[in-house]
Amino acid sequence: MTQEQLDVACKHLEFHKQQFGFGNVEFKKGFIEDLAAAGIASESVDLIVSNCVVNLSPDKESVLREAFRVLKWGGEMYFSDVYSDRRVPKELLLDPVLYGECLSGALYWNDFLRLARKTGFTDPRLVETHRLGLGNPEIEALVGHIAFTSTTYRLWKLRGLESDCEDYGQAVVYRGTVPTARRVFTLDSHHAIEAGRVFAVCGNTYAMLHDTRLAPHFKFLEPESKVHLGLFAACGKKEGAPQFTDDGAASGGSCCSGGGGCC
Repeated sequence: MTQEQLDVACKHLEFHKQQFGFGNVEFKKGFIEDLAAAGIASESVDLIVSNCVVNLSPDKESVLREAFRVLKWGGEMYFSDVYSDRRVPKELLLDPVLYGECLSGALYWNDFLRLARKTGFTDPRLVETHRLGLGNPEIEALVGHIAFTSTTYRLWKLRGLESDCEDYGQAVVYRGTVPTARRVFTLDSHHAIEAGRVFAVCGNTYAMLHDTRLAPHFKFLEPESKVHLGLFAACGKKEGAPQFTDDGAASGGSCCSGGGGCC
């Protein structure tokens, strides 16, 4: 954001505090690759929310590394962005039109998963994904051979997460207490947890519910002695990849919302 934009935001800050009832709002000017320079301390943040911003950064590894640094243990980065089904060619990375459309900076999804794990987010969770329609002949001429998606991920900062979903005989019961999800709580694309039903989970999912702000909304069930039962059958290695095929779940709208341009 420019200083002028920040000035406008600060001018109306008190109005929005009164309108929405949140008094813990402040604006900091800086770069997402270096949050320390903006005065954001290590392990000081509960939740990071981002919408179609990370793809614009030239140093995405630093973005994720800084996010991990500032999050408290049990904290989360919940964000939507644009991903590609292959690496965008170097000659297209600096194209101003593609950059402005949030396309040339899109990460190949598998590179993103590797970066996430490298920076400490051991088990990235896919929440939802939709195929992007380009809708512009000039843009299609440049990148029509590449498939793009709007995809939401959850990245948890948790100790003890494993590289795969392992089974320890654990389960949870959702209490139905999240105001916007009384009947079913959706953790990610593979975990829609119905209220009142015993729901078996892998060790990583158990930690994501037990060791985070979500804990009060669940009852936790586990054996008297923790025994490893092998790879968790319902998860395994199947999660993580965005949806690049047109199968009815695809979206021809924007990267992060319905209709219109990228942002």
